[in-house]
Amino acid sequence: MTAAATTKRAAFRALHQSGCFVLPNPWDVGSALALQSLGFKALASTSAGMAWSMGRADNRVKRDDVLDHLATLAGRTEIPLNADFENAFAHDCDGVAANVTLAVATGIAGLSVEDSTGDKANPLYDFDLAVARVAAARGAISLSGADVVLTARSEGFVAGRPNLPETIRRLTAYAAAGADCIYAPGISDAEQIAAVVSALAPKPINVLTLGLSVTALAGLGVRRISVGGSLARAAWGGFLSAARQIAEDGVFDAMSDGAPGGELNRLFSA
Repeated sequence: MTAAATTKRAAFRALHQSGCFVLPNPWDVGSALALQSLGFKALASTSAGMAWSMGRADNRVKRDDVLDHLATLAGRTEIPLNADFENAFAHDCDGVAANVTLAVATGIAGLSVEDSTGDKANPLYDFDLAVARVAAARGAISLSGADVVLTARSEGFVAGRPNLPETIRRLTAYAAAGADCIYAPGISDAEQIAAVVSALAPKPINVLTLGLSVTALAGLGVRRISVGGSLARAAWGGFLSAARQIAEDGVFDAMSDGAPGGELNRLFSA
């Protein structure tokens, strides 16, 4: 791996040692470069944002397409990139390890693996298998020799199983299995977040912001804040609003809200 990747990985790990930082989620090279220009210290891919940009639903993108996407983002940006690697595109531990190895080779600085199965009837992996999958990801990263930050995600609150004690039980086990950072998307109120931070201390906690400010989340002890597909949804919202105005009303007023072409050309010619 290149010296640049090694430097970005060291910087990303250092971000988790103290304080609180925002990890915004671009969905393509342009959005990644725009976020980088605003001074963010690291980025994270978004499975939803990427899928929508390809005309697909979230979690309907193939592994190799995701790997190509990660390599492109990591290669075009100068700051660390964390990969939303869904469920590592495998159910069994050997598959998790093999796919994590491929993801590490793209130049990413961090990677998240979730315990969601994709099966609505049984949305979370059984506890023992879920823990073993985290351990497999940790083993693959260690074997690669790359200092990639491993984030373990428990998806109960976004997969129809919003049980805080069970979420904490899983996150605690994932931390013991080798996760560097802990993430339970969907926990939203201050009491839930504080409970996770307290139970997992001193492990850094990632929170998906659902309205709370950076100051508020930092005050709860959160180390890392991501926005998931929200920025992509905001961009699609502006696009669809303008397009619907043309289609339905025959006017172009919404175009005045667009970013100036000169500004975008300057941003992407730097």
